[in-house]
Amino acid sequence: MVTKQQASEIIRDAQLRSGTSWNKIAEAIDRPAAWTVAALLGQHPMSAEEASKAGELLGLDDDVVWALQMQPHRGSGKQEIPTDPTVYRLYEALDVYGAAIKELIHEEFGDGIMSAINFKIDVARRTDPTGDRVVITLDGKFLDYNW
Repeated sequence: MVTKQQASEIIRDAQLRSGTSWNKIAEAIDRPAAWTVAALLGQHPMSAEEASKAGELLGLDDDVVWALQMQPHRGSGKQEIPTDPTVYRLYEALDVYGAAIKELIHEEFGDGIMSAINFKIDVARRTDPTGDRVVITLDGKFLDYNW
């Protein structure tokens, strides 16, 4: 049996070795890129069909494909948890999607970070029939690592 954490390590290696982009995997399973990467890194369960398609693209064995379908324990559980409900939800979102965002930044820009110094943020309301939505835009300059 392969755990979700073990599967995510195998998947990161397989994705890098295969040269298959996260976006290509997302297109193949018909899901958004951030959701797909988060799922492949253990933060969401995939359907059998989604896991199978990802497995085919990355050459994953049956145990890893099975692990992709398991219900996860979301987040890393490694940081002190804020108690304010709004701040907690932001923390939760970054804990679940942070690794996926990191992978997508690296895939798009290369080895580096998003600046929080040269940075803009916007909070907006978007009307939605199911209830208004909060739209948070984080706009940071990309800073490549120079070795």
